[in-house]
Amino acid sequence: MKLHKSSPSRKLSAAIVTPIFILLVLALVSLYDMTSSNRYPHIDRVSSSSSSASPATTVEYCNLTQGQWVPDDEAPYYTNLTCPFIDDHQNCMKFGKPSLEFMRWRWRPDGCELPRFDAARFLEAMRGKSMAFVGDSLARNHLKSLLCLLSEEAQPVEVGTSPEIDVTGRAVRRDYHFGNHGFTISLFWSPFLVKANQSNATLGQWDLHLDTADTRWAAHIAGFDYIVLSGTNWFLRPSLYRERGRLVGRNDAAGIAGGGNLTEVVSVPVAVRAAFRTALGAIASREGFRGKVVLRTVTPAHFENGEWNTGGDCVRTLPFRRGERALGAVEAEYRAAQVDALRETAAAARRNGVEMLLLDITEAMDLRPDGHPSRYGHPPGGSVEGSFVVDCLHWCLPGPIDLWSELLLQMLIAHPS
Repeated sequence: MKLHKSSPSRKLSAAIVTPIFILLVLALVSLYDMTSSNRYPHIDRVSSSSSSASPATTVEYCNLTQGQWVPDDEAPYYTNLTCPFIDDHQNCMKFGKPSLEFMRWRWRPDGCELPRFDAARFLEAMRGKSMAFVGDSLARNHLKSLLCLLSEEAQPVEVGTSPEIDVTGRAVRRDYHFGNHGFTISLFWSPFLVKANQSNATLGQWDLHLDTADTRWAAHIAGFDYIVLSGTNWFLRPSLYRERGRLVGRNDAAGIAGGGNLTEVVSVPVAVRAAFRTALGAIASREGFRGKVVLRTVTPAHFENGEWNTGGDCVRTLPFRRGERALGAVEAEYRAAQVDALRETAAAARRNGVEMLLLDITEAMDLRPDGHPSRYGHPPGGSVEGSFVVDCLHWCLPGPIDLWSELLLQMLIAHPS
């Protein structure tokens, strides 16, 4: 794995290069769209949103990741009174979020209706299986949403005692078991997905080994039927990049002092792509794993009038309309890096009997600035995990994040074991 850029071997005149380059880009974009579109979750076109409706048998399909949010008069799947798994950080009902209208919207894909989440169907499909969520606090946010959705049908039990605690103070692994279904969901805290150590606690600086998967989760790959990978936000922290143990670059946030004479700056999306490629490659090549990998794309934050530590907030009470704003350049770059990593490892995975799927929620979640806790993930005057006072990164439970599990259910039914 190399992070440096290659140089052209010869020069051509601009008059020749420009039209050739444009034609090449158009051809590659068309080829990419044709080869990657089937990695998104599709379902047969259905005429009803009823969870009891069986999938249609027509050959018409719709892309569930493209659509808009529409009003929904049905009650949320659960509340903070019916689900015991909601962390206070995302318990917007408990801490008095002024408007609860964020729970009154549903995702409507272009050309079809997305069936509501069916907990019984999900648990039956997962009978005797195991699923791991690997990533950062948004992976945990997703897992808690899924636990709340499933707890309307069956209550899981957390198993295991005295978990290993990460240097950041978080449990490295947590396991939840649905006894009547023999189904286990596990959460692995691994915000970079690759081997990482905090090299300077004062500066919050990390050493990332971009070519080595984090063994705290990678050692358990063969024990799972499904693995859901996600994570991007921690890559913004000051980081030095290593390959084969050797320093090869740093990001903009890392000072020269911790990197010796190293001055080469590597863009964060390049590091994200390398880390996901390493993580996906570790799964694809693991002896004994013949399951499915789901890569969840980046979820945008919605801080306005400042960042998380400079007075930013998210006070909107309605979703954006499609086309009302463009996806941020940073989020677009991160998503592209994730998609590239998936494409680069998918062929090797297929040869080894591993299927890789893309859970692309970036566009849908970009339209939901109203679904974050804001100041309502803690009592007045307090703060949340990571010293957030205002949280426009994570998602209220219940809330728009429940869409991720709705899509996951359709993806797994469309691609059964």
